[in-house]
Amino acid sequence: MDPAIAALLEKSAADGIPFRARANHAHHTWAKTFHSLPELYIQPESLAEIEKVVNLARGHRRRLVTVGCGHSPSHITCTSSWQLNLDHYARVLSVDTSTGLAVVQSGIRLYALCDELDRRGLAMPNLGSINQQSIAGAISTGTHGSSLAHGLMSEDVVALKITLADGHTKSCSADENPALFRAALLSLGALGVIAEVTFRAVPAFTLRWTQTIDADRVMLDAWVKGSLWTQSEFVRVWWFPYTRRAVVWKADKTDEEHVEPPRGNYDGPLGYYVYHNLLYLGQLYGFRDGSTVSAVQPSREALLMNCLYSQFVNEWAIPLHKGPEALRRLSSWLNHLGPDDPDYVPHGIPFSATGLFVHAPVEVRVSDTSSSSADPRRRPYLDPTRPDGPTLYLNAMLYRPYHADPPCRERYYEAFEWLMRDLGGRPHWAKNFVVGGGTVEALYGEDFARWRSVRDEADPEGMFIGPWHREKVLGEGPRLALEEVEVERAAARGGGLRVAGFVG
Repeated sequence: MDPAIAALLEKSAADGIPFRARANHAHHTWAKTFHSLPELYIQPESLAEIEKVVNLARGHRRRLVTVGCGHSPSHITCTSSWQLNLDHYARVLSVDTSTGLAVVQSGIRLYALCDELDRRGLAMPNLGSINQQSIAGAISTGTHGSSLAHGLMSEDVVALKITLADGHTKSCSADENPALFRAALLSLGALGVIAEVTFRAVPAFTLRWTQTIDADRVMLDAWVKGSLWTQSEFVRVWWFPYTRRAVVWKADKTDEEHVEPPRGNYDGPLGYYVYHNLLYLGQLYGFRDGSTVSAVQPSREALLMNCLYSQFVNEWAIPLHKGPEALRRLSSWLNHLGPDDPDYVPHGIPFSATGLFVHAPVEVRVSDTSSSSADPRRRPYLDPTRPDGPTLYLNAMLYRPYHADPPCRERYYEAFEWLMRDLGGRPHWAKNFVVGGGTVEALYGEDFARWRSVRDEADPEGMFIGPWHREKVLGEGPRLALEEVEVERAAARGGGLRVAGFVG
């Protein structure tokens, strides 16, 4: 360890403010796609401690990376410098049950927040597929659920407090520091450390959900007729390209008594490993068309999905009305369909699908941020959704059984991203998209430039910038004083990649 850092640890509490740091922490993403060894792993418990960490990092010329559950499968949270975890900065500060306004420390995980709200008769208006993220992490990456009645989770955020690179904490909202607010609503961890979140909860609610598997033409017919996404408040689809089948999940609010779903084939340890082996061997099996399961659960349970295994995920947002075209073109490409097949459409994808086998489904979800975007002060600069109508999200998943990388990934994602760009898509920031900064910048225009301007003012030396940011959002340009650059990338023991960086 750098002698200066060792000395810092010895005298870190001389000012009465703890510096809760330790060395020898091994970091990896939830999917174990990327690994790194931060110099220090820091877990503050107060705002004063967060501000101290930022000041020390700046003074010792270190990059600072905030990390939560690590569910983003890219290397955005990897560092050889200082890593900040807010799991111990996770209190509910206040809740007004009459208005639903809640103020929380930014490290609180969504599952804990949902439990705290439920005790007060409240709930999050919407959730994504998982509840392991911190609320700050969910906001910072554009997390969303699947409902035309809702947009990004950040649309329910009323105000934020964020500690910037100078060590000062600023408040921001649509009325106070509005540019900082719009940038911080999807910050990618590149502006500072989100310290406090004020958001609007709703009265707790129960959902009755049903899940049906059928031929994908049934799903597509409902889509074309306009009923697929409007039949319930919450709807999501998993499409299996090779079997040409789809699972449709839908849910609506109800006052019924809770009824737990039947235990799934893969819920127990045996099923987990059996399915792992099936994936490893590249095998699939089906269910009878029309098979349906249902349950009645609290929203904080019903809206979640078991992610099962390590996986790559590559999700893009396109206009909702282009969805059937997207799936049909992808199906024609993957299944090598010809003009004699009734499901054939010209796909136009300039890559070969020969030898590919995609063993995981495409997750299909929706949102509508067009109403919230009527007030541009509440829309994140880097919001990937459509401002003028409903948005469709297509997530090309690839399981990694036993953390083995599927050989089809590079070509599949190359073709998938080509198709998404052809349909006017934008990538989900937290996923494994391939395209770089120049391409992404062109997809956002002036809003991208505004975000960059706010970021540069908030963190002029690049204390919160790493290789992922340079590749995806900064592009070419002079290296910043505290920016971390990647100096090594190698296979990690047990799967994935180990990355190392350098500041200075």
